[in-house]
Amino acid sequence: MKRLIRAYLAAACLTAILPGLLPGQNKAIPRSADGKPDLTGVWQAASTRRGTWEEANADGGLGNGPAPPGAPGASAQPRREPAPYQPWAAEKVLESFNRRAIDDPTAYCLPPGVPRVSSVGLFPMQIVQTPRTIVMMYEYLNTFRIIPINTKHPEELEPTFMGDSVGRWEGDTLVVDVTSFNDKTWLTGAGTFHSEELHVVERYTRVDQDTIQYEATMEDPKVLTKPWVFRTTIMRRDGTRLREYVCDENNVDRGRYDELLKNESLFRRK
Repeated sequence: MKRLIRAYLAAACLTAILPGLLPGQNKAIPRSADGKPDLTGVWQAASTRRGTWEEANADGGLGNGPAPPGAPGASAQPRREPAPYQPWAAEKVLESFNRRAIDDPTAYCLPPGVPRVSSVGLFPMQIVQTPRTIVMMYEYLNTFRIIPINTKHPEELEPTFMGDSVGRWEGDTLVVDVTSFNDKTWLTGAGTFHSEELHVVERYTRVDQDTIQYEATMEDPKVLTKPWVFRTTIMRRDGTRLREYVCDENNVDRGRYDELLKNESLFRRK
């Protein structure tokens, strides 16, 4: 009888310290003490390859694109949709594209903004998760975000490059509401500008040990005809650490860009 009591108490203690799983929750997903998917770790955005940083970016790395379907380490590539710009805004985007994106704000060492910071896979990002706050740090342009959980945006906010983020959990998905942007960043690719009315809702869903499915819904009534949904995958990179990124030092491109903008012969024609 004493042995049964000890076994019962041991099981009860183990249950108390392990996160409980609700019906339908994926047991393969690492979880924090409160039962939420644990996003803590170092990750690489815009990739579909599993493995370490060196393994996932071998044989030419990102320049070779995702691993072919069925190849070791490959995962599904998220569907993309065209940017639903209003006609006048689409012309402005095309103008920047024709200029070969030499007016890219990040060339001037400006923060990339959201969701662009999650569309660049050249540099790692790190997530630190607690029950009340999630911190996302990006090696790219040395940017970061502090995301409080289950709170509201402050009433008085000034426009910023990365916006103001607040988070909440919807089941196993971290939902981040981002507002209060300036109009000095691009959304994803060349020339994808926006106004200060931009509103972004991000969804981070960890689907297995290595993969976060990322989705960003962008709304901007001044330049878009409807909400624009961007999807990508974010892959775990064990053994990788963030390093210092200093854009300003020895950056000779800033002056060159100003000169290139004056050289119409370098621009593509429609």
